[in-house]
Amino acid sequence: MSAFHLMVQGTTSDAGKSTLVTALCRLLVRRGISVAPFKPQNMALNSAVTEQGDEIGRAQAVQAQAANLAAHVDMNPILLKPNTDTGAQVIIQGKAVGNMNAVGYHQYKTIAKQAALDSYYRLAEQHQALLIEGAGSPAEINLRARDIANMGFAESVDCPVIIIADIDKGGVFAHLVGTLELLSQSEQNRVIGFVINRFRGDISLLKSGLDWLEERTGKPVLGVLPYLTGFHLESEDAVAKSPLKDQNTAKLHVVIPVMPRTSNHTDWDALRLHPEVQVTLVGANKSIPPADLVILPGSKSVQTDLAFLRQQGWEVYLNKHLRYGGKVIGICGGFQMLGERLSDPLGLENKTPGTDAKGFGFIPMTTVLSAEKQLKQRHGMLIKEDVIITGYEIHCGVSEFHSGHQALVRLENGELEGYCSEDNQIIGTYLHGLFDHPNALNALLNWAGHQQSEAFNYTAYRESEIERLADSVEQHMDIDELIETCCGFNRI
Repeated sequence: MSAFHLMVQGTTSDAGKSTLVTALCRLLVRRGISVAPFKPQNMALNSAVTEQGDEIGRAQAVQAQAANLAAHVDMNPILLKPNTDTGAQVIIQGKAVGNMNAVGYHQYKTIAKQAALDSYYRLAEQHQALLIEGAGSPAEINLRARDIANMGFAESVDCPVIIIADIDKGGVFAHLVGTLELLSQSEQNRVIGFVINRFRGDISLLKSGLDWLEERTGKPVLGVLPYLTGFHLESEDAVAKSPLKDQNTAKLHVVIPVMPRTSNHTDWDALRLHPEVQVTLVGANKSIPPADLVILPGSKSVQTDLAFLRQQGWEVYLNKHLRYGGKVIGICGGFQMLGERLSDPLGLENKTPGTDAKGFGFIPMTTVLSAEKQLKQRHGMLIKEDVIITGYEIHCGVSEFHSGHQALVRLENGELEGYCSEDNQIIGTYLHGLFDHPNALNALLNWAGHQQSEAFNYTAYRESEIERLADSVEQHMDIDELIETCCGFNRI
């Protein structure tokens, strides 16, 4: 088999690009093909840390798992992490190069594109196949100039393209035809077909539409993928909703605020999928229900999100919650908020050097934001429970305690990490992925007051869902024909 590459682009964000690339990675692995995922540019607050200490988008880490590979920075060389409505932290090949607004980044794209191409060609030398994921839609007219995320990249590396659309949203034929019409002729020529995602019902009722679409565009429909009920794949960026559970089944109630710049919200996936845990996400201007456990998650703009929580009444709520014996976990930015003060001497978050913010004051700790980001995979032991814990650090703050304290974790190098209050009600840590290891999940649920009767292995569950997805795509697409088409691709 000759080497090939394929790019999956979508008519919209959340059309199914990440999902389809994940499935195709696993299906090629099943065929004995060495394959790697690649996304030239990602915009997301959900990220992962590689073994080498580089930061990439969460979706590419999941796709690497599907390809039976360790995540690597070349799989996502450009990551944009929004920290305001008009700006983002720009991460090139795993390291932050600074904050830029949209105009500034548009000018920077020529430099960023070279980094993306360098990563792409390194991967191409190592693998038989590359599955490339686009970003958003290729038909965003205002973003076409200097495009490095969709057709601009496809043109640069001369690869075939699939366009996927989500029929569950409605308007699927308009999405596909409109997207194709807004592409240049050379870009249209490299589109080898369409995939329709998340279809429910009798496929025979869709046939007339599929026939019309193929006749209208001259492009084949390569597959109609069904809606998978209850399907879970770690979210690229959107905060996934929690399934409602029967009150007799849900034995522990967890409440989590959704802040404007909440980051790494896959931290609580293992909890929201646990059959005996009910996770309630509380957005802006929503009432906060009673809970056994409150989790303050990570944040890309800690001072701003702290002010948001105060405005939404969380400070009063937390004081009452703790007074009545409730438990609290702060993760990364949430950990910093539980301290006494957050200092931003360099103006990293709000461009005003020397800005200080008063924390909630539950932990005797001060955090100073610094330009150097900590990026490390971690493993160790929960000190009180003596069980394995795994995770990763991804933060800019350096925290110092004002008095002696009980640490949460003894890390692999012997260092102590995190905080556990004397009254055993508050935990703070910089470790993301806190609940992913089944033993750590069990221990933390026990700490929160739930002696669980049913074990839950999130790692195994995640792998089974990748297998379920791959099985579904195998059934509804001709993968061998797709491989043959990609190998023989000629856009003329």
